[in-house]
Amino acid sequence: MDIRHKRILLTLLSLGFATAALAEENNEQIIIPDIDRREIGIDAIDSENFAISVHAGVISIEDFETTDLELYRFAWHVTEYLFFEASYSKAQGDLTSYEELVGGTPLFVEDQREFTQTNIAIGFNILPGHIHFSDRFNFNSNFYLTLGAGNTKFLGDDWSTVTYGGGYQLLLTDYLAVHIDVRDHIFDRETFGREETTNNIELSMGLSYFF
Repeated sequence: MDIRHKRILLTLLSLGFATAALAEENNEQIIIPDIDRREIGIDAIDSENFAISVHAGVISIEDFETTDLELYRFAWHVTEYLFFEASYSKAQGDLTSYEELVGGTPLFVEDQREFTQTNIAIGFNILPGHIHFSDRFNFNSNFYLTLGAGNTKFLGDDWSTVTYGGGYQLLLTDYLAVHIDVRDHIFDRETFGREETTNNIELSMGLSYFF
């Protein structure tokens, strides 16, 4: 290789090293990815702290069979995890197991079988989560526990009542939610000549409106 060829080779090598150094110094991204990012909308309660709800379900009144239940609630959400609620419910007690077995004259008239309750409870959201039905439908949800006290009117008398239970809430929008509740209403009553503690289990489903 003569001197002229060596000079050309050295010149090309110098240009190559200079170009590589310049590219590294600028650190330019040659290929820019075009990514179409999917937006997921998750409904949540914005600033609505109050809610009214209407429920329908059944309640098992101890010794008086299972009957339909009508239920209304008003809730105040203090924080994301804590809320208070007031509720009113009514049902109609059926025949007792003794009346069905023996027959004859009923032990109680229809008015005495009216079952109404008023309660105040505190609730705790314990398992906030999300439900994904598809790419477009994603919803917030909550499992919650409640503990409360109130009054039960039944058999022509008033009974102090303790209520506890839990439920599941699914937020369809930022102002509308579906609830599924299970609660036990415990009170002492004197029905058949003796005082006894009764458990009256309620199962309901309802719709809430936040405002």
